[in-house]
Amino acid sequence: MILPKVRDPRFVTIRRGGTLTDADHRFLALWAATCAEHVLQPFVSVRPEDPRPRQAIEAARAWTRGELSMMQARAAGGHAMGAARDLTGGARHAAYAAGQAAVVAHVAAHELGAAAYAIKAARAAAPEGQGLEAGRAECRWQREQLPEPIRELVLDDQRLRNDICWSVFDC
Repeated sequence: MILPKVRDPRFVTIRRGGTLTDADHRFLALWAATCAEHVLQPFVSVRPEDPRPRQAIEAARAWTRGELSMMQARAAGGHAMGAARDLTGGARHAAYAAGQAAVVAHVAAHELGAAAYAIKAARAAAPEGQGLEAGRAECRWQREQLPEPIRELVLDDQRLRNDICWSVFDC
């Protein structure tokens, strides 16, 4: 479970009664795509012929450029998550990260899902005994990638939702 029971209005667009600007929504989607792409290799190494996670990452980016509808991006996210279902470990988490990145177009709060699954992918793909440190390193890398306009929003969201995101944001 990565979404809170009560929606945070900071992740609901202004036109839907929240406080999130369209520009910041796009920043969240781009950051989520960057997080997912950073850990895509475990998936590619076991399913090099399956384009769905990479397509989901590109769908998130295309949505931010206005080249894809929200529904198309959301569908690409669902396909990427479908690619994860019969996998385990880093490959599974990497595909879920890509799927979560694409569905940020639909629900902005999925930005933490992409980041959390990416951290889980880094942990799972690390050599034996190095998973926790690999996850912390991934978390720190993700934070370095945060665009300034959404930095404090995401960091606060990580603090608030860390417990429901497998406590991966302790870095």
